[in-house]
Amino acid sequence: QMDLVESGGGEVLAGGSLRLSCLGSGIRFFGVYSMAWFRQAPGKAREGVASIDRYEFTAYADSVRGRFTISRDNAKNTLYLQMNTLKPEDTAMYYCASDRVVPAQSERLNVDQYSTWGQGTQVTVSS
Repeated sequence: QMDLVESGGGEVLAGGSLRLSCLGSGIRFFGVYSMAWFRQAPGKAREGVASIDRYEFTAYADSVRGRFTISRDNAKNTLYLQMNTLKPEDTAMYYCASDRVVPAQSERLNVDQYSTWGQGTQVTVSS
């Protein structure tokens, strides 16, 4: 029932920063949804990047921990991903995802835990 639209992607040099946004619509209580960012490079599986649940507990992939920060502004129905110290390995299509259910801790970055997906925004990091 929620519609998700990502924005903020682009091309940046290694070491640079980008902030992705995901706007949710079609629902009243955005704050109760579990939200996450995933990414997928050509020929590779979609992988979890970061998640934040209704209690604002967060989870990060080891590859981005310390560089990326996930946050949400429930008053604006918006999810964010601040990406700093970007590396060429971060190049991928980035997707926003949501679900009504709070995942188990071990499943927070599992693609199967999320029922609603945006169309993605491309991030390209050049060396």
